Amino acid sequence: MTQIAPIAAPTGPAARPARSTPGAGGFRLPSAPGNPAPAPAEAAAPATLAGLLALQEAATPAPRDRAARRHGQALLGGLAALQRALLGAGGARAALDHLATLLAAAPPAEDPGLAALLDAIALRCRIELARHDGGGT
Repeated sequence: MTQIAPIAAPTGPAARPARSTPGAGGFRLPSAPGNPAPAPAEAAAPATLAGLLALQEAATPAPRDRAARRHGQALLGGLAALQRALLGAGGARAALDHLATLLAAAPPAEDPGLAALLDAIALRCRIELARHDGGGT
């Protein structure tokens, strides 16, 4: 029977993986002889304080939108309380009064999408108030 000899590890320049130097990251075009390429730190423009403040302001919702969102959640909670009261938990009159009070104190929203959503929730609240106040419950 013939034995197979193990393969020896290759030696020489083809055997060694290419190593990168610590500062040689990324692709660079060769520069013209009289025009040296800028260092990576020089290429990035420093951020201005005004730009950072504008970015931070754009990332957070306006205070009016936060208040409107909280109010919309309170309206949805009032609708849920009315549903529980009508399904047998009792206190439908108190739930209707609470819903009417919440509906009267609706803050405006700056975001048009949020304003449309809040208008739809308020419409549902007005429908429930008209429906149950007209029924004498």
